[in-house]
Amino acid sequence: MSPSRAPLRLGSIAPDFKAQTTKGEIQFHDFIGNSWVILFSHPADFTPVCTTELGEVARLQDKFTERNVKVIGLSANGLESHERWIDDINEVNNVSLNFPIIADDSREISTLYDMLDYQDLTNLDAKGIPFTVRSVFIIDPKKTIRLTLSYPASTGRNFDEILRVVDSLQIGDKNRITTPANWKNGDDVIVHPSVSNEEAATLFPGFRTVKPYLRLTTQPGKKTETA
Repeated sequence: MSPSRAPLRLGSIAPDFKAQTTKGEIQFHDFIGNSWVILFSHPADFTPVCTTELGEVARLQDKFTERNVKVIGLSANGLESHERWIDDINEVNNVSLNFPIIADDSREISTLYDMLDYQDLTNLDAKGIPFTVRSVFIIDPKKTIRLTLSYPASTGRNFDEILRVVDSLQIGDKNRITTPANWKNGDDVIVHPSVSNEEAATLFPGFRTVKPYLRLTTQPGKKTETA
């Protein structure tokens, strides 16, 4: 990573880049368009943990699409390797992987997003160049980074958790709420501290005060089951 560039943080604009993918060339900001995007890296093609991860993302594809989320993977391998690996992913996980995977054998994008593994000295290619860690970026339609996660190469990610965060961010952007620990879509939410009790009475009728700084309300837009 260039020392002159500020590190990526929550609220940073996701750096733009041009890349070759298994779905053709993309300009990243154009790819984002008016959607949310999950950019996630994996250390290398034809590795066991990554094979299960990409299969799980393919399995969850409809759930991401329902939320206006595009997913795009990245690995420090070339397109030919990616294409052969996709066959394995589909076979092992009984899925049909349709999202793009970026070819980043030069590590340019991995460096731009600070994804390289500087901890595990075994996570290297044949030339001794680090592979990526398991990074995740959730990026909103304004191209703003809303979440970053980095897992060690040895640990597979929980993509249900990533969906949960997307739900929390999207609901929070539409309503003046936050979400408590272990919240799941449909659970009660927290009235944002910036909302006065007078406003809350209008915005969230029936909200309940646990403490002056902790007020709970039914999730806005929650669908109720009918008999």
